[in-house]
Amino acid sequence: MKKIFLLMLVMLMGLTMQAQEKKKKNAKYNIEVKGNCEMCKKRIEKAAFGVSGVKYADWHADHQDIHLIIDENKCSIDDVRKAIAKTGHDTDTVKAKDEDYEGLHNCCQYDRG
Repeated sequence: MKKIFLLMLVMLMGLTMQAQEKKKKNAKYNIEVKGNCEMCKKRIEKAAFGVSGVKYADWHADHQDIHLIIDENKCSIDDVRKAIAKTGHDTDTVKAKDEDYEGLHNCCQYDRG
């Protein structure tokens, strides 16, 4: 009887552990990021890849957005937004500090309006 009870208890614990929700390992995002040129593209993508957990980053000047694949167990989309904003580029929810924006090359200074 003890063996059956222990076996049932172990099985129940196994099911409980599997039922816990995990974050997506490879979540896809598209976020708005302001910029103008190829120098911006390199800077924005480098900032994104600088965040641990970013697996893919591709910024498009024509759409003013970056396509990302991230491991949500290692980082959040807000971590990526903050890293990009530190380089002087505004994102959809995190704005770059004025001094970071002013540090951009003249061709990279986009309309902040």
